[in-house]
Parts: sequence; C-alpha cells; structure tokens
Amino acid sequence: MSLQKATLDDLRIERGPAEREGSRAWVLGVVIGTLAVVAAGGWWFTRSRAAAEVRTLTVRESGVGGQRILLNASGYVTARREATVSSKVTGKVVEVLIEEGMRVKDGQVLARLDSSNVETNLRLAQAQLASARSALEETKSLLRQADLEYRRIRSLATSQIASASDLDKAEADFKSLAARLERQQADVAVAERQVGVYQQDLDDTVIRAPFTGVVVSKNAQPGEMISPISAGGGFTRTGICTVVDMDSLEIEIDVNESYINRVQVGQPVEATLDAYPDWKIPAKVIAIIPTADRQKATVKVRVGFERLDPRLLPDMSVKVAFETAAGATGGRRGLMIPRGAVHRQDGRDVVFVVNDGRVERRAVTLGASTQDETSVVAGLSAGERIVVDGPENLADGERVKESKS
Repeated sequence: MSLQKATLDDLRIERGPAEREGSRAWVLGVVIGTLAVVAAGGWWFTRSRAAAEVRTLTVRESGVGGQRILLNASGYVTARREATVSSKVTGKVVEVLIEEGMRVKDGQVLARLDSSNVETNLRLAQAQLASARSALEETKSLLRQADLEYRRIRSLATSQIASASDLDKAEADFKSLAARLERQQADVAVAERQVGVYQQDLDDTVIRAPFTGVVVSKNAQPGEMISPISAGGGFTRTGICTVVDMDSLEIEIDVNESYINRVQVGQPVEATLDAYPDWKIPAKVIAIIPTADRQKATVKVRVGFERLDPRLLPDMSVKVAFETAAGATGGRRGLMIPRGAVHRQDGRDVVFVVNDGRVERRAVTLGASTQDETSVVAGLSAGERIVVDGPENLADGERVKESKS
C-alpha cells in the first residue's frame, strides 16, 4: 500500500505560485471576452433591428377659452314646436296650397275642404234670420198701433165715453203684442246664433297654419277625405301637412344616469353634426328632465343652440361634448387623449412619447374620462406626439417609424 502511494506521489506535478496565478488570469480573460462579444452582439442586433411602426397623435388642448370636455354623448336635433295640421271637421279636400319646404306664416291658408253643404245650410239659416227680423218689425208696428189705441180708449173711458169692455180689449191687445215682440226678439237671437254656427262650420273648411314655420311633409291631396279622428285602417287622412317652427330647434340627448352628475343647466356644450363634422356649434344645456327612463337607465337632457343656422334640420344626428368653464377648473386647460394611448405598467399609467425617432415611456396623471377619451392632468404638454397604436412590447428608447393620425 505504501509502495503504491509513493508511486502516485512521484507522478504528481508540482506547480508553483506563479503558475497558479497565470491560470486564473487566463480564465478571467476568457470570461470577459465572452461577455464583450455578447454585449457587442446585442448592441449590433438592437442597432440593426428595424424600427417599429407606430401611429402617433399630437396632443392638443381641449375646450375653448379655458374649457375642457367632461362628457361626450350623442342625440338628435328636434323641434320644440311641430304640428301635424288637420281639420276640425270631416270633409273632402278640394284644394291644397302648400308643398314641402315652403315657409308659411301664422294664419296662412294651407288647404280647403268641400264647403257646398255648409254653404247651403248657411244660406238657409240666413233666410230664416231675415224672416224672423221681418216678423219682428211687423210686430213692432202692430204694437205701436195697439199702444195708441189703448191710450185713446183709456182716455175715453175716463170721460165715460168708452165702455170698460172696450178698455179691457185694448189693454189685452197691447199686452199680447208686447209678449209676441219679446218672443220674436228671442227668435231673432236664435236665428243669429244659428247663422254663426254655420259660419263657423264654413270657416272650419279652410285649414290655416297654426304658427310660422316650414312645411316638412305633405300628407293629403285634393279628392281625399280628411278627418280629425283616425278612421281605423280606412282611406281617410288625419292631417294635411306637418309644420315645423325652425326657430324652436334644439338637441335632445339621453345621458346615462351614471354620468348625469356631470351635467347642469347652463353648462356650455359643443355640438357637431354628422353631416358637417368640421362645424363646431356652440350651445348650452337648457333643461334636465327630472325623471329617468328605467328601461334605458338614461335621463333626457335638452340642449339649445346659441345661434340658429339654416343648415340645422330636424332629426339630424349630432354629437355633443359637455364642457366645463375655466372657473370650475381653476382656469386650467385640459388635455384630452385617446384611452387606447394609456398603458398600465408597474402600477402606474404611462404613455409613450415620440421624440427624435425614439419613444420615451412617461408616467401621467389622468383626470375625468369618457368612453373614448381621457383627460391628462400632469405628465404631458400640448404639442407633444404620443403613440396611440403600436406593438405591445414597445420598450423605452426603442426606435420607431411614425405615421400621424
């Protein structure tokens, strides 16, 4: 055993301290060289990697004169005064004097109904009135004669010339004619009222505009029957036309009850018609209807235009932005950005700002939000460009190729 151990000791190579230090230095050099190669390769890969394509948006201040948007909603232009004009009586249309788009004045004749029967009844009533007046005049003449006769007989009876019987007969004739006169005066009054009834019926065959406005629909033609009461599936019309008062146009909006606390009477509103997307229309809240729709969970809000325009038409679709004045926000102007531009990283809200072809991750403080946009209280400035659409793995400092939206 000792012989084998001695043999093994003879085979062992003894190294001095200098040789061991040189071996360690060589290993350390190899490690450092490997790391340098890896770092250089990573740097080269990052440098040679193609720039990510992103869509950017320039941040702008929202609102006008120190206002910012609190809530976005949509609604329709409606007319506060709108009427389907009909007749008070059932009749056949003989003349229609209006067309769609025509402007009419209060009291202007719109159409006429067949008035032949009413005119016949009116002429009959007028004839009866004339007869009653003639009979009244006749009775007045007889009454004057009876009065004179009664006075004469009474004078003669006082002188014992006329008998009491003659006096009683003269008095009876006078009182009888006086009673007949009162009855005929009542008959004349009745006949006058009858003439007035038929005259009103004749006037009802002429259909007039209830107010000044514009005709938006023509519902009847000459020859058709019209009635103020629906005929229940028949061929009878219930209206001649529809008139809209263009001076009463406003916006009706159904606001979700979760956001109704952001709306108040007198609040400034910026309206945009779908037909004219570049036209910003100043408006304000007129009223908040004090009831909610339990089916839709909404509250109706009326918005009035600051100034009317001929381009505003009933039933147009419109988008509105409820704003808040500078006095309510300390005079600060808000910044609105799309909600898709905000990312949640490390428990903070961040956006990617593009500067000199590279992105910078920046933390922001958000304010009030809508369905599509959110306000930024701190962290951004107007005029900066932010990424609104890009790769999910976008990193701080990465090169990007931007396309503005």
